[in-house]
Amino acid sequence: MTNILRITAALLFVANAFAATTWKIDTDHSIANFKIKHLVVSNVTGSVSFTGGQFEIDEKDFTKTKMEGTLDPKTINTSNEKRDGHLKSADFFDVAKNPTIKFVSKKIEADGAKYRVTGDLTLHGVTKAITLFCEKPTDPIKAFGGQHRGFSATGKINRKDFGMVWNKALETGGLAVGEELEVSIDLELAHTEAPSKKT
Repeated sequence: MTNILRITAALLFVANAFAATTWKIDTDHSIANFKIKHLVVSNVTGSVSFTGGQFEIDEKDFTKTKMEGTLDPKTINTSNEKRDGHLKSADFFDVAKNPTIKFVSKKIEADGAKYRVTGDLTLHGVTKAITLFCEKPTDPIKAFGGQHRGFSATGKINRKDFGMVWNKALETGGLAVGEELEVSIDLELAHTEAPSKKT
């Protein structure tokens, strides 16, 4: 009986050791999109490109997963060169002084059919906690010599929380630029080795 218990414990240890798999963010197929109010009546949309990051995905308990990602604010694109230049200036992202945006997860909790991801966002030289909402990553598929899966998340960020306070008052009331950004993230994750099978 003692030997059986030892073997069982060893098997459980091995299974748990390989429950987590490491996935890199494929920066060529990943993007962060945002939307913010303009002149109160319309929205401006744009995107920022990822420069790296990885997920330690716990295949048995997603709440134990760890995530981190970095973006380059110099890649901000709203399809308007003049506006993009203003966003990169000291009035907003100040990319000369703050060349990196980074998110590191701290806690993941189940929220109905979805998950709530709380983590630290470093933006404009300020680090504050934000919350994103997501589902589990898609099941892996084999392609181009590796494993790939998708991941999406959404959230809201108040730019004033990160020291981006520039604005202009309108003659008719209200402000030229909204304070809250709606964020949507779409990632393709890559893994060079096949993930472990569930036991």
